[in-house]
Amino acid sequence: MATIEHSAVLKAAPERVYALLERIENFSDYSDKIERVEPLGNDCYRWHIHVIGRDWQFDVQVTERQPPHTLAWESLAGVRNQGRYTLTAVPEGTRVELSVSYEIRNRLLAKAVDKAARPLVNQVGQQVLARLEARL
Repeated sequence: MATIEHSAVLKAAPERVYALLERIENFSDYSDKIERVEPLGNDCYRWHIHVIGRDWQFDVQVTERQPPHTLAWESLAGVRNQGRYTLTAVPEGTRVELSVSYEIRNRLLAKAVDKAARPLVNQVGQQVLARLEARL
């Protein structure tokens, strides 16, 4: 699995940042690449995203909720992925660290995705965090 990491400091307490992050169905408001997130029940969600010229869909389940420090997930169907938001209080507010791992089994598609994934995840990560900060 390839892993991509991104971090930023938001000028708000971890509790406020976490309160927005845990509203997973609202993530489509935080990035232009996320078309929609459907709640499926039992802490499961279906994500619809549009990246590298393709529509992607995957189902995830939240695997860890430790307010206000950790929110983690892993895929159930579609693009195999897992990720984690880790929030740490710092003097400036909250350091938010995002780690995303993914695996694409089609070798040709994987090469294209791997080439585009790091800047793409960084772009989406920055956009999500900027829009979260605007709501704080």
